[in-house]
Amino acid sequence: MKRKKMTKINKTKRSKQFFNLVTYSEKKPNIEREENEKKEKIKHEDIYYFSKSSYRNTYKKYSSDKFFKRRTSKRGELDREERLKIALQKAQKEFTNKDHKVTKKEHTKKKTTFFKNINEINQETLYLQTGAFALFDTLIRSGIHSVFGYPGGAILPIYDELFFWEEKKFIKHYLVRHEQAATHAADGFSRSSGQVGVCFATSGPGATNLVTGIATASLDSIPMIVITGQVGTQFLGTDAFQEIDIYGITLSLVKHSYVVLESRFLSQILAEAIYVAQNGRPGPVLIDIPKNVGLEKIKRFTPCYGTTVHKVLGWRYKVKNQLDNIRMALHRLSVSSKPLLYIGGGVISSKATRELSELIYRYKIPVTTTLTGKGAFDEDNRLCLGMLGMHGTVAANFSISNCDLLIAIGARFDDRVTGKLQDFACKAFIIHIDVDEAEIGKNKNVGIGIVGDIKKILQKFLVLMERPEHKWLEKPLREEFQNWYEQTAEWKHDFPLLAVPGDYSPLPQTIDDVLLPQTVIKTITEIKPYAIITTDVGQHQMWAAQYTKCKRRKWLSSAGLGTMGFGLPAAIGAAIAYPKEDIICITGDSSFQMNLQELGTISKYNLRIKIIIINNHWQGMVRQWQETFYESRYSHSNMSEGAPKFDILAKAYGIRSLYTERQSEIWRTLRDALEGLDPVLLECNVLEDENCYPMVEPSKSNSEMSLSRELSTTPEGLVINKEKERVELSLEEDK
Repeated sequence: MKRKKMTKINKTKRSKQFFNLVTYSEKKPNIEREENEKKEKIKHEDIYYFSKSSYRNTYKKYSSDKFFKRRTSKRGELDREERLKIALQKAQKEFTNKDHKVTKKEHTKKKTTFFKNINEINQETLYLQTGAFALFDTLIRSGIHSVFGYPGGAILPIYDELFFWEEKKFIKHYLVRHEQAATHAADGFSRSSGQVGVCFATSGPGATNLVTGIATASLDSIPMIVITGQVGTQFLGTDAFQEIDIYGITLSLVKHSYVVLESRFLSQILAEAIYVAQNGRPGPVLIDIPKNVGLEKIKRFTPCYGTTVHKVLGWRYKVKNQLDNIRMALHRLSVSSKPLLYIGGGVISSKATRELSELIYRYKIPVTTTLTGKGAFDEDNRLCLGMLGMHGTVAANFSISNCDLLIAIGARFDDRVTGKLQDFACKAFIIHIDVDEAEIGKNKNVGIGIVGDIKKILQKFLVLMERPEHKWLEKPLREEFQNWYEQTAEWKHDFPLLAVPGDYSPLPQTIDDVLLPQTVIKTITEIKPYAIITTDVGQHQMWAAQYTKCKRRKWLSSAGLGTMGFGLPAAIGAAIAYPKEDIICITGDSSFQMNLQELGTISKYNLRIKIIIINNHWQGMVRQWQETFYESRYSHSNMSEGAPKFDILAKAYGIRSLYTERQSEIWRTLRDALEGLDPVLLECNVLEDENCYPMVEPSKSNSEMSLSRELSTTPEGLVINKEKERVELSLEEDK
């Protein structure tokens, strides 16, 4: 019986050591050494110090750390007899007792503490661990407790190690049904929480399935760590089973990428990757790990932190002093009469929404935002003109065309925003503020470019404005600013966003009680104004951008790449980041079918996600372009044939489903769908041929917009009938 107890004790002591890490469900304890802790009495031995230089030797004792400690005064190893004597003494101390029986001495547990810096690590804290262990140890130390992925052969060593870490509740893995969904879920997690999203995939097809999600995160500047498995290093370049050069494939899509060839570098590489992904202009970072590297043992494992990367390894994002440019920008603001702020997603990434709001409220400057900039400023405020660009509001597009000073903050002058580039803000002096120097003047020539962290730059703006020499900014109600504000308010009043079918004039009620997509989205915002909203891509995305009023980090949409199938996995990531928040996924019938298998993930983890399908039986935006530019030749854009029964599909995954097709029932049905904690799928059968307006056609300036199938605006701001214009032009040509 005694021997059995001893073996149990020994087994527990041989289990994995996790460096006293904290689980993701608990708060980090303050670990302190006890002052009255009993210390072992160590027999005093003379220790001789030797210089690191091979040309020097000494018998004297020094207190400097620049010398090695040795047991003997001789250079080199001890004699064989002396080494045997020392080994025998150690064995007698550790394995003998009073009864002279050979039993292993039970060692008392030593209290360990968190390592704050790599310099604090002693030889006593170095363990024999694997590359997979180093991976998860670094993730936990970096504050990452949620990962998304799908296992496979080449990444099995990492998943085997994950089993132990999940058992200890250090980390939680969320199994998706497709690797592309893993990247979108990590993307949605990062957009909603502001932290780094992490996803796993195996080599070959698993890695290639990640490419779309990596490109989505890259074009929208989202910090993300993508970890892929790879065949063993001995098989690289031999066309082994499921070998693919994911490093080369994604080279143009990532901010940085690594191939780990030795396990001892894995901790440092991952810490660097997390730092690189977050700092500067955010973006995805790829780490490719061969199978044998995950299994390879590390003889001297040293944990690595973000502080180690920043202080010891020397990673920096240094920016030159921009005070002169800021003073020049303030001078330009002083002589302008029609200033306008053009806000992009960089403001949200740099967490500068508070400084931006203070600047706007103090000096009463109108604001327009991009698709990724939604939520950077209160959209209910009278100074907010809404989104600009191809499907932006009339007030925002008119303001861009008539302002005399445009201050672009965290935006990149995308073609969907600018329209005809030569006519974009053609009357304005442009000031561009961005963290990425490559974006300054890339698409549009600017007068003043200010490079740096947007939050710090706006803080400097506010500090300089408080100085006596800038007292002119204390008069925001001067005539020029007041006249400009009244003009923008007039445009908002004359061209409101209205949920009406096919025309830009209000109607008392929709014909035959047909449900309009704009009404659905507008009602969602009224019922749940503080919900996190994710969208797919198409008409419903533009209607959601127009009619929803989102708060900061509560708008998740694929803007740069326009990825169909993004909305549902992104909602999963947001639900993991905020399990107690309302998550609403607004999607179309075509986009939903791109990643509908993720209903299984939602069902497995019982996530609080409400899915609203705007079903018009078409690829809506494709149909609208075919109608407008291709003389209504609808080539393969109808989705009615072969469409699934969404209610039966939801029930197959164990998710409650609802259906509506009447305008009069929408409020009651939506309220029923959005209540409760369980996932719900609501199918809204809407008017099929409804188009998304306003719309700026390609090769036209922002002020030339189509307001409906019949009405459009001129560069001077006049509303005209397109059909009459066409008739008049044809008559003139006949003459």
